[in-house]
Amino acid sequence: MLYLIAFAVAAVIALLLWRAMSADRADVPRGTGTTPPAAPPHRTRPTGPDDDPDFLRSLDESMRRDDDPPPPSKD
Repeated sequence: MLYLIAFAVAAVIALLLWRAMSADRADVPRGTGTTPPAAPPHRTRPTGPDDDPDFLRSLDESMRRDDDPPPPSKD
């Protein structure tokens, strides 16, 4: 009998939670079920150094300078 009461209480709690969660979607028309996808945010500037083309260009130039061997000395 205790299990039956516990099941009934759990079912009532589950029903109340389900109704509470679906209440925030009351403004969505019936039948759609989803909201239209939001537009992706527009990026106005790079978010990190690896997204900055100027930084990548300067990094590439500095690596090229480092890769060039120094001229041989005439000692």
